[in-house]
Amino acid sequence: MDILRIVNVGVGGQGNLLASNLLGMAALDSKVPVVVSEIHGMAQRGGVVESAVILGGAESPIVSQAEADILVSFEPIEALRTLNKANKNTLVITNTRPMPPFTVAIGQAEYPDPEVSVAALAKKVKNLMAFDGQALAEEAKNPLALNMVMLGALFGKATLPIGVPSIKKMIKQNTKERFVDSNLLAFDLGFKAAKG
Repeated sequence: MDILRIVNVGVGGQGNLLASNLLGMAALDSKVPVVVSEIHGMAQRGGVVESAVILGGAESPIVSQAEADILVSFEPIEALRTLNKANKNTLVITNTRPMPPFTVAIGQAEYPDPEVSVAALAKKVKNLMAFDGQALAEEAKNPLALNMVMLGALFGKATLPIGVPSIKKMIKQNTKERFVDSNLLAFDLGFKAAKG
């Protein structure tokens, strides 16, 4: 099996780490060799959170420059910040709804137009899916389910060695019972958005 390097990036509170862990558990459930790693920035203050899920028997948890096969960004500026891990063939899936840092909220910085960010991404990679994932989480009646939307988009857009039943099984087993239905709906909405 070929090695597949998936980088998930977002800011604290978006559920990036849960999404990566669920993907890792689904890989194990599917008997796919997997390595999961995490980088916590100032996550509790809305800072960067980056994780990698490497499928297929890799020995290192590190995704080097231009090595990512898939980049899933929960926040548009974080996609740009992590773009050095992508190459022209990398599939980039990004949420377009900004989650501005506190410096923007207090007027010490400006947040770039998300359309400009998406245009910059489109110049770098051939395969880009940019959509308002947060709107789909809200449609699922769970604004905190952006991570499930992004997982659904990943499964809908990419060819993975893990089946949808495995990831849904992990969502059911590893999320709070009161959120299971909305999480599964959010996953399905992201999957449908990716399929077009």
